[in-house]
Amino acid sequence: MENSASGSFLRNRRLESFLETKSGPNVRETQKIPSKQVITRQRPNKTDAFVDDDGWIPTLISCVRIVTCYLAMMVTTFIWAIIMLMLLPWPSQRVRQGNIYGHVTGRLLKMNIHLNSLAASYMLVYIKMWILGNPLKIEGTEFSNERAIYICNHASAIDIFLIMWLTPTGTVGIAKKEIIWYPLFGQLYVLANHLRIDRSDPSTAIKSMKKAVQAVKKHGLSLIIFPEGTRSKNGRLLPFKKGFVHLAIESGLPIVPIILTGTHLAWRKGSLHVRPAPISVKYLPPIKTDSWTADNVNDYIKMVHDIYVENLPEAQKPISTDDTKNGSRS
Repeated sequence: MENSASGSFLRNRRLESFLETKSGPNVRETQKIPSKQVITRQRPNKTDAFVDDDGWIPTLISCVRIVTCYLAMMVTTFIWAIIMLMLLPWPSQRVRQGNIYGHVTGRLLKMNIHLNSLAASYMLVYIKMWILGNPLKIEGTEFSNERAIYICNHASAIDIFLIMWLTPTGTVGIAKKEIIWYPLFGQLYVLANHLRIDRSDPSTAIKSMKKAVQAVKKHGLSLIIFPEGTRSKNGRLLPFKKGFVHLAIESGLPIVPIILTGTHLAWRKGSLHVRPAPISVKYLPPIKTDSWTADNVNDYIKMVHDIYVENLPEAQKPISTDDTKNGSRS
């Protein structure tokens, strides 16, 4: 069983063979919404103990890594831009090719893979990210091939590389409209038929959400969205916006939370210094949403936000649990 699970994950991440695997029946039932919930603080994990090294040698190495990263992306982006242009009449195929582009680009960031397993059929994948130099641990990969709405906390540019690589083929992204101005990545994002929303115009954002649901239903796609709506400046979890809940209600798809830890230390917002901080990715069991209703949107937001608070290390939790009260903002 251990070898089978490991092999299944690797097959789904390799360019040579994108094989379909059966989704496991392990789906979390919607939790009851408690009137009061006590959030237990956890001890800081190893990523909290990472020590910065801002000497000139590490900074120089970091600059070389970033330049190498973007040069590699230029090559893969050019190749897939041609593919996307050839597939302009077929939107769903452009979505899937965009996912394959992410898988290939993600493979350029890693070198060695070592497989272990945990009890309850969890699989850990330890990856040494070659170009960016970060040791990476991935947990809960048995939940990584669900047809679902994947949500992820966002505190670093590295999050985008990880999500590009680790979401299954057939996943459409939803991002802010300004993403088109990101060099290389933004233009390919649009070509891949992923969706953009105007956060300053609620009516336009709602139309984009409805368009996403229609595409999901018509082409059998999954969705990926950052529920915070923007990148955290200090790594601490921000309040969640309503969009991902409305998508779940309209589509009936389960929600798969992805917990990222350590990326805020590896590549901070506004910095050009990539530090070799350990990074962890953890998929949680899917949350069923087929019984969710529009009357309880704020309760669902709080429930999912609390799940993140429980699973994040102390350094990435909100400063106060009162922050969750703001999770209902649109």
